[in-house]
Formats: sequence, structure tokens, C-alpha cells
Amino acid sequence: MPERVLVADDDRAVREAVERALELEGYDVVTAGDGVETLVLARRESFSALVLDVMMPHIDGVAVCRVLRADGDRTPVLMLTARAGIPDRANGLDAGADDYLPKPFEVPELLARLRALLRRAVLTASPTAPAERKKEGHEEDEGSRSGDVLRMASLRISPGTRRAWWGAAELRLTRTEFDLLELLVRDEGLVLDHAAIYRRVWGPDAGVDAKNLAGYIGYLRRKLSDAGAPDLIRTVRGVGYAARRP
Repeated sequence: MPERVLVADDDRAVREAVERALELEGYDVVTAGDGVETLVLARRESFSALVLDVMMPHIDGVAVCRVLRADGDRTPVLMLTARAGIPDRANGLDAGADDYLPKPFEVPELLARLRALLRRAVLTASPTAPAERKKEGHEEDEGSRSGDVLRMASLRISPGTRRAWWGAAELRLTRTEFDLLELLVRDEGLVLDHAAIYRRVWGPDAGVDAKNLAGYIGYLRRKLSDAGAPDLIRTVRGVGYAARRP
């Protein structure tokens, strides 16, 4: 069965161009022209991913994403917008978007980012029911079910359950943030250049956007800091980033 994707954009030309490109790649595409229609479709039908424009009439894409997440809907969301500033990207990520693509964009990059989101969604799905949770405050090795727990200082990452903690505080990460943190910690101490990070997180076809990557790094740092962690992610100017112990 083809993957079903909901494409929501009030610009008819953009909406139809994305629809054609996705259909040529074998996706089953449903379109919407405003936020209200998007919410109705997303709540009524099942989709593999959502491609949402931020600036839509009635309800914007950020509000749509926020409502769906509040409903418990974890469908991967790729946000499109002409607003490329870091605060605007942060608003989308705060609402629960998994990735962010500024306009104008190249179709191959959109396709690559969508494929990456769908791959991560498959990895996130767990066929086994979670074990009974221990009482809050008691440190539980949540990664033991996967047999693979990454540790750096008080940071613990469970790739199998796609959860991360600083001490007892769980980090609330989007798929992209989790993949980025996991990559840096797996290669602790190594400086990863922008191209290497993009290739391993977004896929080999994604174009390198240093400003976009900087936004994700900044947002990840903020979540770590809010959990009480020191600065674990170091910037190597003109090169890339590295995870290093304090």
C-alpha cells in the first residue's frame, strides 16, 4: 500500500506542484487549502505524514500541529513556510512539528525530508507493549528493552524506545531532535561537519542548510538546558558540531 500524505497549503500552485511531485513518487496524496479543512481531514482519516504550510487562513499550520499533538496524534509533520527566521522555526517545533523546510524549496529536498520522516516513524513504532512503568523518581533503565543505551555524563539515550533523559528529567524531543542528539552522542568527541550531519539525519538527498541546522542545534541546547544539563554540544565555527562532556 502506498504511503498516504496530506498536503495543506493555501497557495494552489504550491499545493498542486507538491501533489504532482509526491504522486510521481508513488504516494497517495490528499490536499487541503486551509487549516480548518486540514484538521477535519487529519482527525477523520489516517495519514503516514502531513506537509503543512504555516500561513493558512482560519487556522494556521502551527495551530493545526498544536491541536493534533494535544489530541495525541503523533503523525510526522513537515512544516513549510516562507518565514525562515529561527524564532519562527522554534514556534513550529514548539507546536510539535518534526521538520521545517523554508520556502522557496527544491522538490528533491522536500522528498528527501519526507522520506527521512517516514523512516524515523517506522523506527519509532514498537511492536511490543511497554513494561509497567516504575514509580516516578526511581531511575529505570528504559533502554534495557532495546539492549542499547547511550550514556554521556548524566545523559541517557534509548534508541530502541526513542527516549532520552538528563538525570531523572525526560527530554521531550521531536524525531529530528532525537536523531540529531543520538548522532552527536554516538560520535562523542568527534567534530561532525554540516554535510555529514545532514546526510545521516535528513538523508543523502537533502540539501545542506547550515542556518536550518543551527536552528535545530539551538533548540536542542535549550531543551537540554531546561532539563538542567550543561552545554554538551560544542560549535566548531565553519566546520560543524561535536558532543563533549562538561
